[in-house]
Amino acid sequence: MKDSIQTNPFVVGRYISDRYFCDRKEETALLLKHIENGRNVALISPRRMGKTGLINHCFGQTQLEGFHTFFVDIYATTSLTELVYLLGKAIYEELRPKNRTWIDRFLRTVSSLRMGVRFDPTTGEPSLDISLGDIQAPQTTLDEIFQYLETADRPCVVAIDEFQQIGNYAENNVEAMLRTRIQQCRNTLFIFAGSRRHLMSNMFNSAAKPFYQSAVTMGLQPIAPDVYAAFASKMFTDYGRTVKDGVAQNVHKRFDGCTWFVQMVMNELFAMTPPGGSCGEDMVDTALHNVIISQESTYKELLTNIAPKQKLVLQAIAREGMARNITSGAFIKKYSLTSASSIQAAVKSLLKTELVTQDGDAYRVYDYFLAYWLAYEY
Repeated sequence: MKDSIQTNPFVVGRYISDRYFCDRKEETALLLKHIENGRNVALISPRRMGKTGLINHCFGQTQLEGFHTFFVDIYATTSLTELVYLLGKAIYEELRPKNRTWIDRFLRTVSSLRMGVRFDPTTGEPSLDISLGDIQAPQTTLDEIFQYLETADRPCVVAIDEFQQIGNYAENNVEAMLRTRIQQCRNTLFIFAGSRRHLMSNMFNSAAKPFYQSAVTMGLQPIAPDVYAAFASKMFTDYGRTVKDGVAQNVHKRFDGCTWFVQMVMNELFAMTPPGGSCGEDMVDTALHNVIISQESTYKELLTNIAPKQKLVLQAIAREGMARNITSGAFIKKYSLTSASSIQAAVKSLLKTELVTQDGDAYRVYDYFLAYWLAYEY
């Protein structure tokens, strides 16, 4: 995508170019260092902190021009078959801009996917038209994919986002099977990115787990407020607007520096500021309201699909912000809850569905916008 058609510089949910990427200089240098020195990496941080953007940013750097890079997001997968399907598709889509020789070699090596190739009758261009049902033997197809990567003309880097999902797969021993195959790779490096910190840490740091010490662990913290403020000021200035001191810091603080939420509100603030205009702190609440209202129907639908006791606990945690001692008598009385045992059961379910996240002894609603909406509505 060309910069000239990017009308709002506060990009949300995707990576465009260095121009719209804020800082992460140290993290970029460290991740590149690991790759250049042949180390697999476990990149662990909360969702929407910018892991995907960092990976794509690194993939675009000149230091990796000598590598083939592939990215696959397995957040929605529930089986090895789905993982293999997405991995094969991601590699094929990356090859499409290259010449036909690349595709032919891929199909010769990954022969189990050959049935899913269709050719455009006009241009003769191939496309991969497969479904999950076309993958009859996922381990065989996975072996073929790894064989292709291992015989590539350049080293390969495969980034697998939300890697902790493999722990929930229907098949047994997926972790052990993948670890064995990855351990045998000589031409391929892996970035295992994950947002469920306790699951990822257990996977890579527990001696009882197959992936124990198979990758260097790397975290991702919020961008410093002053660094983000300087970035925001530059974006406004570059697009013929100004933002007053304190605005970006205010937004950053409200969302604990969580990149996606900060960017979303700054995107709305930029949209509210006319060319030649100035964005002030008096606009922040309106911008936040606009963003939350756009999600209101989704949030209402969400609440209809959770049990009443879970809903009450979710609302209580939202109103508290960072909720501690949630089974105490004081917390129960403050929010008219029933009992400590019912709270424990509700929180267990809310954590499993990721509506709530835990940091030490504190709980908060994962989606900051949902938390604001709940606190406002209830």
